[in-house]
Amino acid sequence: MSAAPGRPKQASAPSRGSEDTSVPSVGATPLLQVTDLRKHFFAPRRWIGAAKPPIQAVDGVSFSVARGETLSLVGESGCGKTTTAKSVLRLIEPTSGSVKLDGEELLGLSAAQMRAHRRHLQIIFQDPYASLSPRLNAGEIVAEPLRNFGDWSAAQRHERVQWLFSKVGLRPDAARKFPHEFSGGQRQRLGVARALALGPKLIVCDEPVSALDVSVQAQVVNLLQDLQNEFGLAYLFVAHDLAVVRHISHRVAVMYLGHIVEVADRDTLFRAPLHPYTESLLAAVPLPDPRLRRQRILLQGDLPSPANPPPGCRFHTRCPLAQAICKEQRPALTQRSVNDQGGQWVACHLR
Repeated sequence: MSAAPGRPKQASAPSRGSEDTSVPSVGATPLLQVTDLRKHFFAPRRWIGAAKPPIQAVDGVSFSVARGETLSLVGESGCGKTTTAKSVLRLIEPTSGSVKLDGEELLGLSAAQMRAHRRHLQIIFQDPYASLSPRLNAGEIVAEPLRNFGDWSAAQRHERVQWLFSKVGLRPDAARKFPHEFSGGQRQRLGVARALALGPKLIVCDEPVSALDVSVQAQVVNLLQDLQNEFGLAYLFVAHDLAVVRHISHRVAVMYLGHIVEVADRDTLFRAPLHPYTESLLAAVPLPDPRLRRQRILLQGDLPSPANPPPGCRFHTRCPLAQAICKEQRPALTQRSVNDQGGQWVACHLR
């Protein structure tokens, strides 16, 4: 990130079976590399009766994010998108796997060791109302990372906050206001400013526009893209709105029941999806022209429980193309085509 007003000199950053652990990437050394990430939630042990099976919220997820890239995680509610994102940041402690930032392993680090990497990993939360403290004014909220990290004087923090406000499209004199005095879009801009404060390399965007009006969504998405172009930020963008995903993404990873079932660059995925689940997601997107009709793909049955997932391909219970092999063997995430953005990867026996 380019130098900003009031920024003091800082120390240099640290040097950089059937389960599929390959990492779909763009070819160059990635900024973030996640391999075979798992997060299982275990129920408290009861004195009487058998122990409950763990909830396999994330079960063997692998992906990478390049510098300056936006990788979107999409899928229906409950598929594990947010759990994956928070596990990458260790806001939720993963059960197993590997998370590397600039080639350095993050899992297994102590809290003190992890703190050195926190400034490079930031998050924008979904709810712009609940993610801001009502006890602090806007300037104090944005300055909080500066108080927690680095040797910043009061004057330097003030200058930095004023600069951040201008970068996210807020008036610098609004720093004296409290969160309840801002609109939803303005509150999310505060969240963006707070995430930007320390000059991170990667920002996790956990459905950052889902709670906003459509017109405000466009403003915030455009702001994120402008900041990415200016500072070379990488985004891990969690969303279920495919219109937003198509606008902001470079690549898209589709999740189903704790697994990634397809990864492709944005244009390829929306033009020629391979996995039947991806096809069903795209078929559900409404068309803006009322004269046009899209052929809907109606999935049968309910989403299986992550505490008792089906064997083989987890999608086979709802897939219209399922064969006998789908019920017996879990398909590996395999590369089907190659291009400058890493090509198209799919986990399906039939595609």
